[in-house]
Amino acid sequence: MDWTLSIAILVGGLLFSMGIGLPVALGFFVVNVIGVFLFMGGVRGIEQMVSNATMAVSTYALAPVPLFLVMGALFFHSGLARRVLDGIDVLIGRLPARLSYLTVTSGTVFAALSGSSLANTGMLGSLMVPEMMKRGYKRHMAIGPILGSGGLAVIIPPSALAVLFGSLARVDIGGLLVAGLLPGVILAVFYGILIFIQAKVDPEAAPSYDYTPLPVSERIKIFCRDILPMVVIIIAVVGSILTGFATPTESGALGILAVAILALIFRALDFKAVREAIADSARVTGMTFLLITASTTFAQLLAFSGASSGLVRWATSLEMGPTETLMVMMLILLVLGMFMDQVSMMLITLPIFVPLAQHLGYDMIWWGLIMLLMLEVSFTTPPFGLLLFVMHGVSPPGTTLPQVARAALPYILCVFLLIALVIMVPSLATVVPNMIL
Repeated sequence: MDWTLSIAILVGGLLFSMGIGLPVALGFFVVNVIGVFLFMGGVRGIEQMVSNATMAVSTYALAPVPLFLVMGALFFHSGLARRVLDGIDVLIGRLPARLSYLTVTSGTVFAALSGSSLANTGMLGSLMVPEMMKRGYKRHMAIGPILGSGGLAVIIPPSALAVLFGSLARVDIGGLLVAGLLPGVILAVFYGILIFIQAKVDPEAAPSYDYTPLPVSERIKIFCRDILPMVVIIIAVVGSILTGFATPTESGALGILAVAILALIFRALDFKAVREAIADSARVTGMTFLLITASTTFAQLLAFSGASSGLVRWATSLEMGPTETLMVMMLILLVLGMFMDQVSMMLITLPIFVPLAQHLGYDMIWWGLIMLLMLEVSFTTPPFGLLLFVMHGVSPPGTTLPQVARAALPYILCVFLLIALVIMVPSLATVVPNMIL
């Protein structure tokens, strides 16, 4: 069978199943069964598909995913996140658009403490938006910083999505995790500059209000009590990877231990917090692993039918350079991000993108970081960006989804600016991994 017909059956069938409303995992399984009978010999192929599913989710490389999810959920449910937020609020003091800066700063810190964009956005949205609206902030100044900083958890370690990406793309997970450190900080700085410009152009968008400054001694006390101890979590996760003391899986376990110890010290660890953290993590992990089992066979079908190799040969025959091919990959992710979630996007594209990236000789960590940044963009692209729905759900009554999407647009442009910077200066993505690998 010609490779174009094979890819039309597999990818077209998958998109059709999603279009008629089937859940993504079920759509994968339906297409897999059809593909197995067409390309792998019927019943024997079904047996192979079941064997592949077991092997796919039992790989050690996926172990950090549930660990990082439990760590982040426990951090939020125990109340440690609220303690950090209040401490940063006191330290920022009197500053125009203060609450917008507070949101970006807190979101950056939370990204290094939780690894979940959805959790960061929900947490910051429920806490900050009502306060900002009460103080007269315009919607875009209240909503935009939350959407921007919420997405930082995609690239700042510990990122559960980066672990999953590295596992599926066979990219070094430790290197990919730490590759996002420097670009993540740069992106947070871009967000701060954006807020400064918006407040200068329209001072009424973030009106000033009375603030009673605390003595320096009191600020130092709050910093040492509420913020400094959280560095233990960052050291346990990021520091252990950077120093080579722990693998990503071991760093996830160390992170849970660090959060639990801090919660005990602050008397914030109880059965309810543990139960909710485990329940939240189990739901997300179960959904993710179900999709992985389905996508493994899908990727093998693409290879077995000749679709992957045929597409690579076709793409390389177009006489496009590595940069142009990278732009096409980014455009595909941008379009897909308007209609599906990040895990589904990875499962559909990586079986095709990875061989192409390897053939073109990309540095796989550099390429992986750019793909993660595009996945971050897809969190906030209408009409189906997940963070848009989370933000809409916690916004004040009367807020529409188009208003939320417009607030996200300048922050999306900041991500594209960072992507351009990483393409022009690849060392931004590789300097930290090269130091430790």
